[in-house]
Amino acid sequence: MKIVVYCSSQEGLEEKYRLLARDLGTWIGQQGHTLLYGGSNAGLMHITAAAVHEAGGHIVGVIPEMFRHRIDPVCDEVVYTANLGDRKQYMIEHGDVFVVMPGGIGTLDEWMSTLAVMTIGNDDPRPVIVANIDGLYDATIQQLADMTHTPFARGKNLARTLDARTTTELLSTLASLTSR
Repeated sequence: MKIVVYCSSQEGLEEKYRLLARDLGTWIGQQGHTLLYGGSNAGLMHITAAAVHEAGGHIVGVIPEMFRHRIDPVCDEVVYTANLGDRKQYMIEHGDVFVVMPGGIGTLDEWMSTLAVMTIGNDDPRPVIVANIDGLYDATIQQLADMTHTPFARGKNLARTLDARTTTELLSTLASLTSR
C-alpha cells in the first residue's frame, strides 16, 4: 500500500514531533508499505523517510525540480515534478492512504487539496488521517465539520478526515485501514 505523508521540512522541531515521525516511518517500513512523500532531506520529512529506510520499507520522494538539491538520499525512487502543484497531483493520484503530520501552510495546502480532489465528481473511498498531536489541527477539523452543514461543502468527502490524537491512535487507525 502507498501511504502518502504530508509533513514539515522544518528543522529543530520538538522531540514529540520527531518521535511521531520516527514511529510512523518505522511502522510503514515494518509493515512492508511504501512511503510517498515530499522527498526533502529535512525536518519531519527526512525523519519519517529515514525510519522507513531503517525498517526496510520502500520510499518514493516526489520533489519539484527547483528543490533537486534537497532530495533525500534515503529515497529508493525519485519523481521530479515541474512545481509544487504537480507534486501534489502526483501524490494524490498515486496514494492509497493519506497521513497529515504536523506542518505549516504547505501541509495544510496538501491536506485541503487532497480533500478537494476527492470531492470532484466521484465517491473517493481513500481516507485522510490527521496526526492531531496536542490539538494542533483542532480548529481546522472543526471548520471542516462546520462546513458539512452548509450548502458549500457537503460532508461525505470532508468526513474522510480521521482525527488521531496520539501516535498510538494514528498507528492503530493505519493498521485497521491497511489490513482491508
